[in-house]
Amino acid sequence: MTLPCGCPEQLPPWDGKDVELGGEPMFNFSIATFMHMPMGYEVYLGRVRHLITQLELNTRWPGFYLTRTGWMRGQILAPLQQGDSPSRHVIHLPSPFKLRVKLHQGDISSIKNSVREVQSSLLDAGHMPKELYLSYLTCTNCAEKQGGAKIMLLRRWEESSRLKKRIKTES
Repeated sequence: MTLPCGCPEQLPPWDGKDVELGGEPMFNFSIATFMHMPMGYEVYLGRVRHLITQLELNTRWPGFYLTRTGWMRGQILAPLQQGDSPSRHVIHLPSPFKLRVKLHQGDISSIKNSVREVQSSLLDAGHMPKELYLSYLTCTNCAEKQGGAKIMLLRRWEESSRLKKRIKTES
């Protein structure tokens, strides 16, 4: 299911699609960040893996984690197969929770253009972009074997009647 390094072997088939995750069970873990940079990210991933195993939960795609960073705090989300745990770490996403997904070929230093593409496609469709989630699909060891680093961008969006109205008047 996962490679020996912890990278996901199997990915959700979401590249280039809009995905609705509203109501889905997720393992939620808060992480420390400083100016949007995770501090000790690998340690937090190890802790998340350990807690998921300890709680006897099953992830939908082992090794697949969504990461959102903020100024001082962030979170790691792991999609679960079932959400019937009394743990405070198991949440259900609010509904609607729509995501636009894009697979970025490259590392974090070259992600700027892919983020702009996702954002402009959302704005052109009349959707208001919200949070950005990243899923690191390859570690440094796997990147060499799989033809480079891969990051999945997941941008949450909401319907915007004002934006759609503005697009209609412009065209």
